[in-house]
Amino acid sequence: MTATEIVTGSGQYADVNGINLYYETHGTGHPLVLLHGGLASGEMFAPILPTLADHHQVILVDLQGHGRTADIDRPLDVTLMAEDIAALIDHLGLEKPDLVGYSLGGGVALQVALKYPHKVRRLVTASAHIRRDAIHAEILAQQGQVGAAAAEFMKDTPMYELYQRVAPRPEDFPRLLDKIGAAMAKDYDYTEEVRGLQVPTLVVAADADMAPPRHYVEVFALLDGGLRDGGWGGENRPKGGHALAILPGLTHYDIADSPLFAATTLAFLDKQD
Repeated sequence: MTATEIVTGSGQYADVNGINLYYETHGTGHPLVLLHGGLASGEMFAPILPTLADHHQVILVDLQGHGRTADIDRPLDVTLMAEDIAALIDHLGLEKPDLVGYSLGGGVALQVALKYPHKVRRLVTASAHIRRDAIHAEILAQQGQVGAAAAEFMKDTPMYELYQRVAPRPEDFPRLLDKIGAAMAKDYDYTEEVRGLQVPTLVVAADADMAPPRHYVEVFALLDGGLRDGGWGGENRPKGGHALAILPGLTHYDIADSPLFAATTLAFLDKQD
């Protein structure tokens, strides 16, 4: 299979959980559901998609109100979008796929794994925070400015260009900004839920991410990670098969493009137990 064939893929819609969800299928192998960040779409993974699809059947999804999936009458909420993904897994008859999500998609993937551990083999959650107050204060202030009023100022951005090019209703961009602004303003803390996570999970972040590295170390600690020496044979590693990767030289805004992210993800997903 050539890189061109992989990138082309096949796009379809699935009517699941009250939403007409757009997804593409690329490559062959154990299924991997790949979830993008906010104000983006599955297209954001184009630089690493050929690498992932060389090893897995990648199901590339456009989340509610993003890319080619039209918005519906409900908030943008990771717990609601997680129900979409769980329903898509059932709809496609996927047998315990891996879930890989970045930022907003990482939050959605985490919620699927928390609520439906029997549906997921392994989870990779990248640049996703489990507490709102973990995010750097200056970023929280910027997020507070996101809303419909910002649409005019975003017309020269890649996010706007993408939305205008592929969205079923391009005029909905201000509505998406309103919804994502409201979602980012909502407080959340999934600390206690994460303690009980039953799916082997790789926590990934850039070394200059939207939250400091210590946040992701804290998440790893909730999963029994980093609390003791791992042992010569790895016998004292986290009991649930969890792992942590802080990727050097990257930020929240380029980690999902990085070959290092793709390699780290594959190393975790394809690890032989």
